[in-house]
Amino acid sequence: MSTNRLEAFTDGVLAIVITIMVLELQVPAGATPAAAREAFPVLLAYILSFINVGIYWSNHHHLFQATDRVDGRVLWCNLFLLFWLSLLPFVIRWLDEADFAAAPTAAYGFVLSMASLGWLLTGRAIVARNGIGSAVARALGRDRKSWWSMFAYGVATAATLVSPLLAIGCYVAITALWLIPDSRLEHALDD
Repeated sequence: MSTNRLEAFTDGVLAIVITIMVLELQVPAGATPAAAREAFPVLLAYILSFINVGIYWSNHHHLFQATDRVDGRVLWCNLFLLFWLSLLPFVIRWLDEADFAAAPTAAYGFVLSMASLGWLLTGRAIVARNGIGSAVARALGRDRKSWWSMFAYGVATAATLVSPLLAIGCYVAITALWLIPDSRLEHALDD
């Protein structure tokens, strides 16, 4: 199977996720700076989530540009990734309504951790389908960055027991590591 339909479907799902996230934002209850300050934390959660979705979209694009063939396993792993990303609007809403308490902050981290697992599984499934000599296999290698991210999200999620703010800081730091474009796939395509 070619990758065209999977890429188009993923693009559509991620566009819907972003749309739902922004529609869930509440307009400040007034025109005062205090009202704007109340809306600021959830706006930051939206920005972090938007960046995460953007990172997944960008990396997904590069991953599938280097992929020749997909099979059912790749499709299901990709759906697993999309499922977890589709939960971002729900956890953002919960964070907002619970004033960033420990449970919704942990849930946010769990969703990010599971999305990271989905990314890792998708990459492994593509390598299995395309072979260890494929461009994707050469580019991803052991994919330490994905393994590290999944582990770090787990630790950050556990940090909510100490401080939800500490956990959110960790989520931001992990996301920042992915802002630096992962050029491995681009280099594999150039080769």
